[in-house]
Amino acid sequence: FSTAIAIIEQPVSVSVPVGYSFTLQCRAQGCTSLQYQWFCQYQSDCHLIPGATNQDLPIIAEQTQLYTCRVNDLHRNVVFSDWVKVEVHQCVARGLPPRLWQGEPVIIINPSEQWVEVGQPLQLQCAAMGVPAPSYQWYRNGNLLEQQKRKKLWIPHAKVSDSGTYLCCASNSHGEHWTNAVDIHIGEQSQPTSLGCSSPTTGKIALLVGNNRYQHHPNLKAPVRDVFELSHLLEHLGFQVVSLLD
Repeated sequence: FSTAIAIIEQPVSVSVPVGYSFTLQCRAQGCTSLQYQWFCQYQSDCHLIPGATNQDLPIIAEQTQLYTCRVNDLHRNVVFSDWVKVEVHQCVARGLPPRLWQGEPVIIINPSEQWVEVGQPLQLQCAAMGVPAPSYQWYRNGNLLEQQKRKKLWIPHAKVSDSGTYLCCASNSHGEHWTNAVDIHIGEQSQPTSLGCSSPTTGKIALLVGNNRYQHHPNLKAPVRDVFELSHLLEHLGFQVVSLLD
C-alpha cells in the first residue's frame, strides 16, 4: 500500500539568482529502509538525475526547472514528493541579493506606471527572489485585492474604477518586502509628455514617507495604509504626490 510510506518533509520551491547554491530536502518514514531518487523536468523533458539518491539534493542554480523525489521501500511501495519549482533569475542587479542574504524576499522587478484605455487589459508585473519562493499579494490604494495573488496582476477589461495606486507585497517565512507604489490611469486621454514649465500643475508637491522598518523599533503596519489614505486626500486637493515606502 502506498500509505506504507509517509513523506514528513516536502521539498520547497525557491526563487534564486543564477549561480546560487542551495539544497532541496525530502524526508520520509516507512516500515522498511527507504530509497530516494530525484527527478527534474525542464520544459517537457523529465528525467532521472544520475546519482541523486540521497534525501538532500545539492543544486547550483543554472536554469528554471521542476524537481520531485521518488521514495520506495523494500515492498515495492512508491510515493513521490510534491513537484517544486526552482526559479532561476539570469539577470540580477549588482548588489542583489544582499551579501548576507538569508532567503528573505528581495524585489528584483517593480511594476511601472501605466495609462490604459477603458476596456483594454491591464497587466502589472513584479518579481522577487526568496528561499522559500515568496508568495504575492497586490493592493490598490491600500486595499487588498483578494484575487490578485501572483507575480502578474491581470485585469482583462480595465474600468475607470481600476485607477489608483498599486503595489505588491512579496512574503515568505523570513519576512516581507514591498514593491514601489505606481499610479495606474484608466480612461485618461494620454500620458503626459512633459513635467517641465509647460505642465499645468500648480507646483504643489507633497512628499509622503511611510517607514515601517526601524532598526531599534518593532515593525509598524499602519504607515503603508496611512500613506495611501493621505496621498488620495492630497491628490483631491490638487497636490502632486510622491509616495515613498521604507
